Amino acid sequence: MSDKAPKILLVEDDVGLQKQIKWSLDDYEVLITGDRESALAQLRRFEPAVVLLDLGLPPDPDGATEGLATLQQILQLCPATKIIVVTGNQDRANAVRAIGLGAFDFYHKPFEEQILKLVIDRAFRVYGLEQENRALSARKRSEPLQGLITNDPEMLKVCRTIEKVAPSDASVLLLGESGTGKEVLARGLHELSNRTKEKFVAINCAAIPDNLLESELFGYEKGAFTGAAKQTIGKIEYANKGTLFLDEIGDLPMPLQAKLLRFLQERVIERLGGRGEIPVDVRVVAATHQKLADLIKAGQFREDLYYRLSEISVRIPPLRERQGDRSLLAHAFLERFAQSQGRALRGFATEAIEAIEAHPWPGNVREMENTIKRAVIMSDGPQISQDDLGMAPPTDAGDEPLNLRSVRDEAERRAVVKALARCNHNVAHAAEMLGVSRPTLYDLMGRFGLK
Repeated sequence: MSDKAPKILLVEDDVGLQKQIKWSLDDYEVLITGDRESALAQLRRFEPAVVLLDLGLPPDPDGATEGLATLQQILQLCPATKIIVVTGNQDRANAVRAIGLGAFDFYHKPFEEQILKLVIDRAFRVYGLEQENRALSARKRSEPLQGLITNDPEMLKVCRTIEKVAPSDASVLLLGESGTGKEVLARGLHELSNRTKEKFVAINCAAIPDNLLESELFGYEKGAFTGAAKQTIGKIEYANKGTLFLDEIGDLPMPLQAKLLRFLQERVIERLGGRGEIPVDVRVVAATHQKLADLIKAGQFREDLYYRLSEISVRIPPLRERQGDRSLLAHAFLERFAQSQGRALRGFATEAIEAIEAHPWPGNVREMENTIKRAVIMSDGPQISQDDLGMAPPTDAGDEPLNLRSVRDEAERRAVVKALARCNHNVAHAAEMLGVSRPTLYDLMGRFGLK
């Protein structure tokens, strides 16, 4: 058999059936084992893409306990492996149970050669597609708005605004609570602009002491103050030709607000201790979680600076207002952290996903990211439970509008968004959950503008 032939691991204790299957699958290299221990040894050595697993293995050849235990161990070692289980004609319950535990498909004894080949071919195709998808995801992607995951209509409007504004040089002010993704959108603006090949420079105005922030922004000449041993350029000058992201602009001290305003008007800076003006061509994007209108009324933020920064103002909705995004993000974080932590986890338990959808997430996406990461690390079972998340059971929702047509349309849209999010955008599973056909679900998705 050629080394290039796809490998299949056959876990079967019946010697006659071993020979029959191996003879039928002459296009594959069939690795044969008859018990759990040797099957796991072969799996570690060859890492086959597809496993044919008889549920009736010794020491329980008439039951399914040993086969199901072997199934779970294979998935723990190689979560991407496609397992096709072998059952008797009267053993449909264990076949369904195996599918629930993560098996790819099943077939009955005595097997039909052509049907078995079709099932195996499909398993290899799915495995190949998943491998390709993982490779593309792991690669350094160049798409704009990288890292932003949403299906909420309001958040999609924000994305479209970013796409429209990005090619211009207009200053953009991003408004939103902490953890909503302001820096992700700022980077998206940069990646979609004509400055994408230049630097993206970010500075958090709240993280640097006031007495150091001016030199950090504008730079300084040698001898400008004690300890200034050499000329140092500031963040604004360093970002020349690129994009400057000023995070937490609401915490900028008043004296620096005046100096920043002059730069925005004249597009020149002076280093501390310097005498010459230095022209700088930079696109400015600012962000804050504070209400700048209240700061202006309190005399803590300059109104003229606000208008200079907010040529385009974009409000980012908090996670609690983004319909369907809580489940969608939870699945995405689970997949990411399960892979990075080497855990073979299969989604969330029902009560866990209900708790995720009901939680207000005051810390927004950042809070969810930390919560899911902790749950992945601490989970003992095959799924993330409500206890792993450390969340209380959900409470009843508030009052709904009384207009029947509005209630029906909104309920349908919410149900479609929620089903798609819970099924990680698997349309077939979402249609089954909703009790409709796939064409009907596609019609509903088109009607509500969901992609």
